[in-house]
Amino acid sequence: MSESGEAIVRLRPAHRGDWDLIRSWLARPDIEAWWGPRSATEAEVNIALGSGHALSRIIEADGKPVGYAHAVDATIWGEELPDDLEPGTWDLDLFIASEEHRGRGVGHVALAKLKEEVFSTTLATFVCVFPSIRNERAVRAYEKAGFKWKRVWNDPLMGPSWFMIAERPAR
Repeated sequence: MSESGEAIVRLRPAHRGDWDLIRSWLARPDIEAWWGPRSATEAEVNIALGSGHALSRIIEADGKPVGYAHAVDATIWGEELPDDLEPGTWDLDLFIASEEHRGRGVGHVALAKLKEEVFSTTLATFVCVFPSIRNERAVRAYEKAGFKWKRVWNDPLMGPSWFMIAERPAR
């Protein structure tokens, strides 16, 4: 823990050896409600883990794995995304599996670190997220992290979802 009592959050590269842990998290009803149907999220994580156009990360708090995050060049998803998605946009997704670390800023810090990593290591012009309109906690967290609402998009798996973007910071 830091001197302020907050958890020290780190993103470490996720590997195939993390698959059993990630899969156990994806099987939980609370994670499915946050991130979507298990079969779809398992496929998404597998694509991210196997792609050179993705950053797959285990979220650690004080050295303990507490969640998963990835950033994916949105073109990897093919035709499944909104037509008005800007070229050079990366799609971000994350969840905090550890209930004791939810609501304590770990997700916010992890999202900021992931967003910063995308903009510092890729040519991404935007990052985007697609939280379900039913998931107000996620929407508020993304707003707090600097994402702006673009519009509602009908996600084929999750139904009506907010299409939210954050632009590359000016240097």
